[in-house]
Amino acid sequence: MNSSRQARPFVVVLLLIAGAAVAAAIAWIWSRQAPSGAPKTPQGEKAAELSAWIADWQWSAGVEDLKKTAGRLDSLQIFAAYFDESDRLRFTDEFLEGFPQIREAAGESGRTRLDLTLVNDILRADGTESRKDTALLSRLVADEESRSRHIAEIEEAANRYGFGGVELDYEKVSGGDWDNFCKLIAELYPRLQRTGKTLRVVLEPGAPFDRLQLPEGPVYVVMAYNLYGGHSGPGPKADDAFIRKLAARMAALPGSPGLALATGGFVWPGDSGSGSGKAAGITERQAALLAEKSPNPPSRDKDSGSLHFEFTDADKKKRTVWYADGATLARWAQTAREAGLSSIAIWRLGELGEGTLEGLAAGFAASDNG
Repeated sequence: MNSSRQARPFVVVLLLIAGAAVAAAIAWIWSRQAPSGAPKTPQGEKAAELSAWIADWQWSAGVEDLKKTAGRLDSLQIFAAYFDESDRLRFTDEFLEGFPQIREAAGESGRTRLDLTLVNDILRADGTESRKDTALLSRLVADEESRSRHIAEIEEAANRYGFGGVELDYEKVSGGDWDNFCKLIAELYPRLQRTGKTLRVVLEPGAPFDRLQLPEGPVYVVMAYNLYGGHSGPGPKADDAFIRKLAARMAALPGSPGLALATGGFVWPGDSGSGSGKAAGITERQAALLAEKSPNPPSRDKDSGSLHFEFTDADKKKRTVWYADGATLARWAQTAREAGLSSIAIWRLGELGEGTLEGLAAGFAASDNG
């Protein structure tokens, strides 16, 4: 896309309104009184916590958004550690290039803890990948020896790069591996705790929360997105009903679990009535640019607060876009708050709309002071 191209007036107005809306809405949401059963701060309010991810493959754009948070993030999770063919941790060249600047931007606030996120993706030497590799995870947690070896490597990596915490984002856990995965968490947590490091564990919304023996201590975060996505036709990443249902199930998790909300959206081939085929992920900024091609301004969905529109591409083919802006995130956060949750993680920094993250962060800061 030509960077000199001017946005249509309605796109500019849309982004400005979204920025203002999220600042006002989130500030109101998170300053409300916490549910009666929730842990309280000394002032009687549930402490609001905001975190975000930054990806190694988009670290530069992520740093731009990070600087706009003005130090209001409680922690920043860095997608950085994958695996090679020998089941050993592998760090990408992008991470090694961007980490000094990420650390500098986070350090300017003086309060943002950096966590190392590990993902069960295999990056092979020939350039091929195996994402969310179930067999890899099975090998890592198979027995005490394999878990001990993996834990030692995690500790070494966290110490080497000076991370304040570790996050496990291991997905597609097979049914037979859950018990051993829980053992890995139980064994890793005290090892990290000895050196003052934290542990956070990301869980998919389909995980069997009610039967898992997850240990107390770590923070658990559940992904509340991709209700619609690459596996389906057009629709929002989340809606109010999905968030409420998920929050109710999360009551089975230890401690005060957090909810992960996703920015951006997807573009589908075809129109809204016949959209089919593989959807492509897009950022909020990319969605706003695509909206320039639509004959009508984006519409806001009544059940999710997401924006959606249709356009015709250069090949004269119809496309459908659904995405979240600042107002969408504000609504999802409100729904989560009303369901008793106070910790929100944002997937992810990079090409957010003007005012989106700033407003969200400001609202969280206001709730702590309110």
